[in-house]
Formats: sequence, C-alpha cells, structure tokens
Amino acid sequence: MAFAVAEGGVRTCVGARGNACPLGAVVPGRGTGARCEECARLDRAHSVAADTLADDPRPYRVYLAWFGPGMVKVGITGVARGPARLLEQGAVCFSWLGTGPLMAARRTEELLRAALRVPDRIPYADKRAVRAVLPDTEAERAAELAELHGRAVALAGWPESLDREVFRPVDHVEVFGLAGAPAAFGEVSELVPGSAVSGELVAAAGPDLHLATEGGVVVLDTRFLPGWGLVPAEGRRFDVPVKVLKALKRTGEGAGAQDGLF
Repeated sequence: MAFAVAEGGVRTCVGARGNACPLGAVVPGRGTGARCEECARLDRAHSVAADTLADDPRPYRVYLAWFGPGMVKVGITGVARGPARLLEQGAVCFSWLGTGPLMAARRTEELLRAALRVPDRIPYADKRAVRAVLPDTEAERAAELAELHGRAVALAGWPESLDREVFRPVDHVEVFGLAGAPAAFGEVSELVPGSAVSGELVAAAGPDLHLATEGGVVVLDTRFLPGWGLVPAEGRRFDVPVKVLKALKRTGEGAGAQDGLF
C-alpha cells in the first residue's frame, strides 16, 4: 500500500453522527479521534460506553478479551454486533461471559473490575508491544483466559437477569495474519503534510496495519488517517515520524503479571 498526505494540508474534524463539523475545525495530527471537542461530545451523546442509553432494550454480552501474556480486559457489546467489537479492538483471543440486558451487563463488568482487578481498557501501545511474544498455539493463548473465565463465573453477585456462558475461546491470530509475521520495531506517531507511507501489508489487528518497509516492520494506526487529504503515492517513500514500540514490562523471564501492567 502507498499514500501521501497532501502538501500544505491540515487535518480537519470529521464531524459527528454523519454530520459535518459546523466549524470546519482543525484537529491535531497525533490524535486518533479526528474530532474537535464539540463534535466528540456530540458523538458520545448516545453512546453505550458513556452510559447514556440505560433504557436500551437490546440484549448485550459481557466478554473477556486477551491481547497477550498478562493482558486481559473485560467489556460489553451488543449481541447484534457479534464479534465485531473484538476484531475492532485487536483482541487476539476472547470468550463470552454472559448475555442479558444492558445494565445487567454493565453491573457484571463492574463486578469483574472490582473483584478480579480486570481493566476495561488496555492502551494500544501495550497491545502492539506484546504481539511479538504471543504463544505459538491456540491452547496456550487461551490458557490465561480460561483461568480468569472460571474465576469470573464463580463470583457471587452476578445479576439474575444475566445468563452465564460456558468458556468457548475464539482465536484471531490467523484472522489478523499474525502467525509467522515479522515483529514490528516501531509505530507511526503522526501524519504530517507532504509525508508519505509505503509498505507491504503483513498483518492487521484492530485499527493497526503492520507494514513491511525498507527499514523493518512499522505499525500504522489507521485512526490517524481520517481528516487528512490523502493522495496516491509512487515509489517506496516512508517519511512519516516513527517511534520505537513500547518495551514490555517483565517480571523475571516472563511477561508481567496483570497487576503490573495497568
């Protein structure tokens, strides 16, 4: 793939909920949201994540997602969306925990965060850092998730309206193209006017494209692209700012424990 950012251009707000930004506001090149403050507020006005849809009648699922050793999160998603949310987040492996009304799912999410100290967010920098050290087999990748799933369903205090689900791990390593993919050394930190990106796509996890360049594999977060004027590029130019991937936190010879990562 190859593209360039138009010379002399600026990154403009993409608006909210299908509407253009009324101000045509300029937004920072380093941000992943591509929205000004007002449009970001409007976009979240009817968001499940912002707890503004407490009376939503649709069924929801609670899930556990695994991104690498010592890196598990809890979350909720609409049943109608299937596994789309997990793919969007770049979850390497996941399993459903339970299904029920939105507020029951939310209470279960809070229960796991408090009782098991499982976070509901993991920074993308941590997700990228751990992809190079993923276990080789699906069984190994599911082991940590299985242990936590067992502890979660055994907790007292689950809402009666939420039905527990048995452990059925779903693995995305092949879907993302991570099996056998070369490790990335860096990530694009921002796009700038007149810069270009060129490389061979070797893997894609969530919003991240792993591109093989002449200098090695670099991760491009596609959330940096909206708002820019992009044009076709020729040749193998790659002159956007790149920073070295975050170093893994470790305890002894293995990856850091859950408590040490968040």
